[in-house]
Amino acid sequence: MKKKMLKKELAQFKKLITELRDKILEDVKHISEDAIKQSQREAAGDISTYTYHMADIATDTYDREFSIGLASNERKLLYEIEDALKRIEDGSFGICEDCKKIISKSRLKAVLYTRLCLKCQSKREKG
Repeated sequence: MKKKMLKKELAQFKKLITELRDKILEDVKHISEDAIKQSQREAAGDISTYTYHMADIATDTYDREFSIGLASNERKLLYEIEDALKRIEDGSFGICEDCKKIISKSRLKAVLYTRLCLKCQSKREKG
């Protein structure tokens, strides 16, 4: 049996999701700014003419690639969050996409942007 969420509950979830989105946007901004710094010396504030050891350069490259990977993951999460906000607007938030049953509030609080109830999520992960 489908049962829609109350407007008050939807408003609470919308507020939580919006706060999460804003936090992630801020995180992505900081990660991106750190990743695009021009060189390790500039990042460290070192403007001397000493050259860096190859291991230092490799570490710097790894750190940048790691940061870019984090930003990419955060952007994927932002997509899920934006989609959850759309589902709030169209009235499908909190309804499992697979079985069409209500997703428990405890699951929604744990994973604000979830599309699936715990049972359907488990099925997908198994196979």
